[in-house]
Amino acid sequence: MVDGVADRRFSRTLVIALSTVLLSVVGCDAVTQDRISPDPPARADGGLVYQLQNYSDGRLDTLAGTSSRFAVVDLARDAGHSYFEADEIARLRASGKTVLAYFEIGSIESFRPDFAPVAADRAGLILNEWTSWPGEHFVRYWEPSWWNLAVRPRLDRALEAGFDGVYLDTPLAYEEIDLALVGGLDRAELGRRMVDLIVRISEYAKRANPAFRVFPQNSPELLEYPGYLAAVDGIGVEELFFQATDKPCSADYCGTNLAATRTLRKAGKTVLAVDYATDPGNVAAACRRYREEGFEGYVTVRALDRISAPCR
Repeated sequence: MVDGVADRRFSRTLVIALSTVLLSVVGCDAVTQDRISPDPPARADGGLVYQLQNYSDGRLDTLAGTSSRFAVVDLARDAGHSYFEADEIARLRASGKTVLAYFEIGSIESFRPDFAPVAADRAGLILNEWTSWPGEHFVRYWEPSWWNLAVRPRLDRALEAGFDGVYLDTPLAYEEIDLALVGGLDRAELGRRMVDLIVRISEYAKRANPAFRVFPQNSPELLEYPGYLAAVDGIGVEELFFQATDKPCSADYCGTNLAATRTLRKAGKTVLAVDYATDPGNVAAACRRYREEGFEGYVTVRALDRISAPCR
């Protein structure tokens, strides 16, 4: 996730009231592989389309018309009360796309319907607010109640709807949590606990559907922890080449992220790269880098509220 105060996932004017009722969940035993539609035909050209809000008429038809091989969409069609159904995901998959469900695993936004039970949990799951994203808080993602209240229900919903996999945002919570709120834990231990969560997600989902794919977003350095490489099928990485918006990524961490991402690619993992640029020259430059690196890439706007032209 990139820094900034504009909410790139849902306009605050569209936020709907919080639900105080915990989402009903289905057990892993109820989600069986034979309920997942077959793999989509390989008709798409390649690349990525990534949209988290402002779906045309609340539908995915426009995304289905793109030539991209991967599509990342929110688990919900709105701020969280209306979810995409299996027939909609099946139609998107039928266009030749691997469809990944976006949700967060290290933080929670106040407009999500599961925020109220998470905030009320006796484990004190809510931690410091993310200053770059008002209304979003980091959480104690290692607590059993976070798994039970948020992560497992979202996984079950993605499996039920027939998504090909998940696109897991905010692994970087391990770097952003206020250490004063988690006495005795350091960054290294928080990183290990984040990898433990990613491994648990992968094991849980792949028991239900062995072909299910797991893509964390950002924090490629987590590959240094045991278990990470075996748990993930790929990674989504923002701003490898251009930061929002049209700013060449030239800081030291840009090179560090690229080096770790290359390591993942060499390990056989799919890289979904996302850069934020609108200048035609910068868009072309990012697309050229994707080809050189062997990444599936997409250049778009930070709001992720529209479909941008694919790389050619």
